[in-house]
Amino acid sequence: MKKVLVTGGTVFVSRYVAEYYVKKGFEVYVLNRNTRAQPAGTTLIEADRHDLGDRLRHEQFDVVFDVTAYTAQDVNMLLDAIGSYGLYIMISSSAVYPESAAQPFSEETPLGENKFWGKYGTDKIEGEAALVKRDPNAYILRPPYLYGPMNNVYREAFVFACAMGGRKFYLPRDGEMGLQFFHVDDLCRFMDVILARRPDRHIFNVGNPSSVSIREWVTMCYRAVGKQPDFVRVHQPVAQRNYFCFYDYEYELDVREQERLMPKTRSMEDGLKESAAWYLANQGAVREKPLIAYIDHQLLPLLIF
Repeated sequence: MKKVLVTGGTVFVSRYVAEYYVKKGFEVYVLNRNTRAQPAGTTLIEADRHDLGDRLRHEQFDVVFDVTAYTAQDVNMLLDAIGSYGLYIMISSSAVYPESAAQPFSEETPLGENKFWGKYGTDKIEGEAALVKRDPNAYILRPPYLYGPMNNVYREAFVFACAMGGRKFYLPRDGEMGLQFFHVDDLCRFMDVILARRPDRHIFNVGNPSSVSIREWVTMCYRAVGKQPDFVRVHQPVAQRNYFCFYDYEYELDVREQERLMPKTRSMEDGLKESAAWYLANQGAVREKPLIAYIDHQLLPLLIF
């Protein structure tokens, strides 16, 4: 049995990671402020990661899964506070790559500010640098858009809501913009690979090997709840993010290094069916955005006139 620490543990990725390793028989500790329900089978360390004091001083962990590190301060404060650990895995982001760089982005693509992600991306860059400086043996994973059960972000949930409401779907232009995803369970499976094999490479892009178009993705989301979309193309000069759940930004990660170690990933069809089943039972857990209100009250008048 491995003793592991998961930062967070109550929302989407961190919760999924905690429950995943509980099911695998690990002794799972979660670090959070205890403001939400805790994942079953875990041991809570109640603290703010920015005010840890001696809470971790005498703890020893085989693995640290740092899902909630966003800045260099986050990384340094945790490392300063923890007693000892064997392996550290940080979940970073594809936001570390500047939108102006050549695509697909590889792990060797120079990092820099991305105008779509701004400070979130530059903070992740600094967090990665702090971890590499403190622990060169740590692993850093850079996913694209994560999806799957427990996703409280209003992405696939927005499309499910449109489908269940019998709504037409307002498609940005021709709907051919590509989106790259990675199922949260595949993220955990890849961390299993790291634990088992300890590869020489320590930074990995992770994700599905191919993107899907907006049109394909929306169609799969509708099918996941037993519906078919009726598309309306939007060519009006309005910000896509106001009526759709992704920025007008297409990018692709090169995930060949991941594929060498883990060749298969979950199909989008299957993954979205799992997402839909979770959403139908947990709609109140999703952080909704006013996309539908914008469509009804601001976009539709533009389309009519």
